[in-house]
Amino acid sequence: MEILAFFEKILNALPGACSQGLIWGVMAIGLFITYRILDVADLTVDGSFATGGAVCVMFLLNGHNVWFSIFMAFIAGLVAGAVTGLLHTFMGIPAILAGILTQLGLYSVNLKIMGKANQAVNVNKTDLLVSLRWVRDFAINNPIIMVSVIIAVLIAILYWFFGTEMGCGIRATGANLNMSRAQGINTNFNKVIGIMLSNALVAVSGALLSQYQGFADVNMGRGAIVIGLAAVIIGEAIFGKIFKNFALRLLSVALGAVIYYIVVQTVISMGLDANLLKLLSACIVAIFLAVPHWKKQIAAKKVGKINSNPNGGAENA
Repeated sequence: MEILAFFEKILNALPGACSQGLIWGVMAIGLFITYRILDVADLTVDGSFATGGAVCVMFLLNGHNVWFSIFMAFIAGLVAGAVTGLLHTFMGIPAILAGILTQLGLYSVNLKIMGKANQAVNVNKTDLLVSLRWVRDFAINNPIIMVSVIIAVLIAILYWFFGTEMGCGIRATGANLNMSRAQGINTNFNKVIGIMLSNALVAVSGALLSQYQGFADVNMGRGAIVIGLAAVIIGEAIFGKIFKNFALRLLSVALGAVIYYIVVQTVISMGLDANLLKLLSACIVAIFLAVPHWKKQIAAKKVGKINSNPNGGAENA
């Protein structure tokens, strides 16, 4: 009976876990651009995630359309990314430090945007795109359906964009910086554009989450980088050998976020203290980051054994 109750609890929590996973999947796609495509460690996301939520909620509270509010969150993310990009390229600050500086500054900016630490939106009084209340509705407003459609559109747009001359330039910049410069590519410009686009998507994710949970908080982006990395790494580890196409790689990142939240929800259902969630996230990321390193070490040892015994069995002859 206890096992049945456990599985029933997980099934009841599954729609909410999938909804949150998909929303964070948008953020993970944005992080994929800097972490995998540009090969830049950008910590701005902890700040730009909250900025997207703050901007969206404040525009909604001032009577603006939900799509316009999300678009303004997108613009706010572009601006945050531009600040980090310029700090890194124009001022010569290392990318990781530039992201930390922007993230730090955004805390104060977010407080000024909202006027206080948090702002709430009521689904009964405000036109929202997604909401926790609709998570069990079998309709287009169900967060799982709505966010899935948004992710599909985003992947299609990004697939097109990274096939253009500018998109290929950004990919080339991340693949080989020196070779790109030798080919006449403006690598600094491409870095700024890539970081801007990444943070814009992160801000959109923050805007969706603030609607889903019914409020924006100045601390809602704290630890976002860890969740995003977990989604990217889990998605690549599970689907990496299957999904080779660029669009499918983006999809795998979003699915990685869903899997991450299902795992988290399962662990919570097993009785884990909710205060240990951040520690759990850090452990998941550390393990999945270590797996490729361990695989390389095992492969190197196998190659070393073959090289030391090229005749295969000559030791026992």
